Amino acid sequence: MRNVLIAALILCFSFEIAQAAGAAPPSNADRKPAPDFQLAGLNGKPLSLSALKGKVVLLDFWATWCPPCRAEIPHFKELYAAYKGKGLEMVGLAVSDKAETVKEFVRSNGVPYPIAVSSAQAEQAYGGIRGIPTTFLIDKQGRIAEKYVGYQEKQVFESRIQALLEER
Repeated sequence: MRNVLIAALILCFSFEIAQAAGAAPPSNADRKPAPDFQLAGLNGKPLSLSALKGKVVLLDFWATWCPPCRAEIPHFKELYAAYKGKGLEMVGLAVSDKAETVKEFVRSNGVPYPIAVSSAQAEQAYGGIRGIPTTFLIDKQGRIAEKYVGYQEKQVFESRIQALLEER
């Protein structure tokens, strides 16, 4: 059990450098299309990225057992409430979790945005998820505007969400 816990913490706290420190986000011309996915949401309804085109999307790869992932959930709930009516959608893809565990977590924590259990294909399509949380901000045209690996403060997401919502 101890080895499993240690492995989980290593995975949870592993980081990769998504961007050089201080580098500007990719320009519109440099953004790559976000891979589509087709998964069953916890509510049983199909969940796909292509259905959200025209919206800014926060796509979060996370796990119920990951402390930094859990710490971001209240921020995401607040951001969802503030910006859902302004063109933001959020999708959580739970990695290394069973559907029943995720359903209970979502219910007990009042997570209001769509959640699905991730697939190996979705994770590979996004470059392989090496550490969690890994969060992508996707622009209205369905392109990856930002990638964050590891815990981020609410303000980091909020400032980029606001900028992406203002883009035409």
